[in-house]
Amino acid sequence: MRKAIRESCSSMKKLRLAVFNTQPPLYLGGVERRILETAKKLQGKVDTTVYSGTKVGLRKTTALNGVTLVPCFSTDVVFPLDNWTFNQTLARNADAIKADVYEAHTASGYGLLSAFKKRGVNVPFVQTIHGVLADEYAQAYLRGGMPLRSRLANLLMWQLARKEEESAKNATLIVTISKYSHGKILQFYNVDPDKIRIVPNGVDPERFKPTGDCQKVRQRIGVGNRQCVLFVGRLIPRKGLGYLVEAAKLVVKERNETLFIIVGNGPSKNKLVSDIDEAGLTNNFTLLGDVSEQDLPAVYRCADVFALPSIQEGQGIALLEAQASAKPVVAFNVSGVAEAVRNGETGLLVKPSSDELAEAILRLLSDESLRAKLGAKGREFVRRELSWDICAEKMLKVYREAIAAV
Repeated sequence: MRKAIRESCSSMKKLRLAVFNTQPPLYLGGVERRILETAKKLQGKVDTTVYSGTKVGLRKTTALNGVTLVPCFSTDVVFPLDNWTFNQTLARNADAIKADVYEAHTASGYGLLSAFKKRGVNVPFVQTIHGVLADEYAQAYLRGGMPLRSRLANLLMWQLARKEEESAKNATLIVTISKYSHGKILQFYNVDPDKIRIVPNGVDPERFKPTGDCQKVRQRIGVGNRQCVLFVGRLIPRKGLGYLVEAAKLVVKERNETLFIIVGNGPSKNKLVSDIDEAGLTNNFTLLGDVSEQDLPAVYRCADVFALPSIQEGQGIALLEAQASAKPVVAFNVSGVAEAVRNGETGLLVKPSSDELAEAILRLLSDESLRAKLGAKGREFVRRELSWDICAEKMLKVYREAIAAV
C-alpha cells in the first residue's frame, strides 16, 4: 500500500532530478546532448539540476535552456583524473545534494553513490551507461598497435570501467542506449539483468531537417560546387578516422574534387592532420573544429553523404542527426550502429575496411537518386522511432519506477 501511494504521488508532482556527468553540458557531446535534450523535453514535469566538472569556463551556477548547471571541482588535465577529482567532490558534498531521483552517466557518480552507501542512505539512483567502458577497453586492446600514451590511457579506461560496474551494481536501475550495449553490460559487468532498461538516444527532427538555408555556411567553408562527405564527432581513436583518410585516398582517385568535412575536436586531431598531410589530401579535407549549435544543422545540409567509420558505438547520435537531415549514411556494421541505421534502407553498412568504406561512399556520390531515397527513408525512420520526445517520456517512466522501488 505504502509503495502504491509513493508511486501515485511521484507520478503527479514535479520531480527534482540531479544529474551527474564529469563533462559539462557546454561540451555538447553525445552524452551531454542527451542530458540537455531530455531535460528540455521534461521541463513541465521535472526540475533538472546537472552537476559537472569545472571545465570549459563553468565556474559558477548557470542556467542553460531551463536547466541548472552546478560546477563541482575537477581538474582539466586528462579525463580519468578529471573524473576522479569530480567524484571526490561529489562524495564530500553528498549531504548537500537533494533530489527525488539521481542519475549518473558513465562513471560520473560512483563517488556520490559510495558516500550514500557509507551513510546507510538508500536513494533512487539511475546509472545510465552509453558505450560500455569495458567494451571500449576490450576493443582497443584487441586492435593493438597503440603507442605508450594510448596504452596507459586504455589502462585508465579499464579502471573507470570497474567504477562503472560498481555503480551499476549499486544503482536502483540501469539505463542503456541500445540492445548492443545491453548485451555488453551483461557480458562484462556482474549485474542483475532485471534492473536494465533500454532507452535509445534521440534527435530533434524539427531542428535537423533537410530544408533551410545553408548558403552562408557553404561560403564560409568554401564548398563551392564540390560534393561533400561529412564526419561529426569527437576526434578519438574509436571513431576510426584513420579509415576515413585511407578511404578518401581511393575516393579522390575517382572524384578528385570531393571535399571531406570534419566537425569536432579531440586528442586525435594532431594525428588526423598528420595523416591527411602524409596522404597528400590537404586540399580535400576541411577541419572545422567545434561548430556552434546554431550552425550545425546547416553543416549537415551542406553534405551529400555522412560517414561515421567508428569501430565501437553504443548508438551514435550523429547518425541520427544525419538521417533527420535526410542524408544517406555510410558506417561500419559494428556494435550499436546497426540499430541506429537500417542497412540498405537508410544507409550503407560495411565491414571495417577502408576499401569497403570508399566503395560505399563512391556508390552514393555517383547516384543522386539513391542518395535521395536513403535520405528520405532515414528521416522517416528517426522521426517515427528515435525522437527526443520518445526518449524523454521513457526516461520519465524510469525515474518514477526508481522512486517507487526504494
